[in-house]
Amino acid sequence: MLKEGNKLQGSLWNDEPLALKLRPKSFEEFIGQDHLLAVGMPLREAIENDNLYSSILYGPPGCGKTSLAEVIKHLTKKEFKHFSAANQGVGELKPLMEEASELFKRTGKQTIIFVDEIHRFNKSQQDTLLQSVESGSVILIGATTENPSFEINPALLSRCHVFVFKPLSKDDVRKIVEKALKFEKITFDDLSIDIISNLSGGDARMALNMVQEAIEFTKRRGGDSVSSDKIESILQKTVPRYRKHADEHYDFISALHKSMRGSDPDAAVYYLAKMLESGEDPLYIARRVVRFASEDIGLADPRALNVAIDAYQASNFIGMPECTTALAEAVIYCAVAPKSNSTYLAYLSAAKEARDNPFEEVPLKIRNAPTNLMKEMGYAQGYVYPHDVEGAFLIENYLPERLKGHVFYTPSNRGLESKIKEKLETLWKGFKKWEAKN
Repeated sequence: MLKEGNKLQGSLWNDEPLALKLRPKSFEEFIGQDHLLAVGMPLREAIENDNLYSSILYGPPGCGKTSLAEVIKHLTKKEFKHFSAANQGVGELKPLMEEASELFKRTGKQTIIFVDEIHRFNKSQQDTLLQSVESGSVILIGATTENPSFEINPALLSRCHVFVFKPLSKDDVRKIVEKALKFEKITFDDLSIDIISNLSGGDARMALNMVQEAIEFTKRRGGDSVSSDKIESILQKTVPRYRKHADEHYDFISALHKSMRGSDPDAAVYYLAKMLESGEDPLYIARRVVRFASEDIGLADPRALNVAIDAYQASNFIGMPECTTALAEAVIYCAVAPKSNSTYLAYLSAAKEARDNPFEEVPLKIRNAPTNLMKEMGYAQGYVYPHDVEGAFLIENYLPERLKGHVFYTPSNRGLESKIKEKLETLWKGFKKWEAKN
């Protein structure tokens, strides 16, 4: 029931989303993020002492970033401005910064500007904040669900302290839901609250939206309670906790790579399904599998690259959802294939040599000689066409003289590479004998 005297009673309270109703105004009302906001933690002390510094609050949706801004707003004696990059442009932000600059010049008083979803500003738009932050007139508090390392201008990021918010625990979400239900006449049983807490994935806003949906559904039917057997039918299913352009995007593709590299087909196909069922672009996944086939399998099983490319072409040709099995086939094949990164390491080594010595010249013997002048200069002189000799092989040094005998590619003992290794070792022994004579 609503407490008597609450200013938000009546239609305003009933119409307002639960997430807004429960915005905390003090740390006593704030739930979660104890690793940052427990008594004695630096961020909490800075806020309580009104000595806050420019910061980026980074974490998933519904974990308390905007709620903390509300606490800051009520505790600070500085000017406080709330700005949303989702629906306001830089043109609306500039006057706030000009006011902050003028106030600072007149009184020395700083302005805290909270920019919600700051990642929605591009790099040049973020640059407009830099001067005010550097001058000290503005204390910037930016909130983002995207990794600041990728989405925040490095110059701006270097002037801010990054605080990483975690998804709320199930217990924290439950506390928030129970707190919301104190203001409602509709009752929920314990199991239904557990279901909502589990489905939320640590997102309090999502949990409160589910509560509100269940309340409205129940009221429309004249009911006064929500039970566990009703809640799942009301909510149907939760939104998958995966965002294509946030950390989950990189986390899950990394998990897919590492599962294939670790030869675990079950984990690999799970992460594939997780991404595809959450709306990931199948061609993005297919490209990563192609890269994996050449980087982590290589010549240990050259067929893996063919399977991966076939999966890419199939995905491009038939699209979702039919391409899921082609991708699953490629992912499982890559997971169970013998592994070797020898090709990858060979390229890295050769690339380093090429970068470190960019002016190394090709030996005259193996240069092309399409003109008489080139022949007179020694181009192709002494070159023997391998197909003209027995076995189509002759011992020769094709590297620049300085690199004679240098080895870039060292095959592994796995899969087809074991046979490649045997052949190269035989050829290498012959080369060493030839080198000793020459």
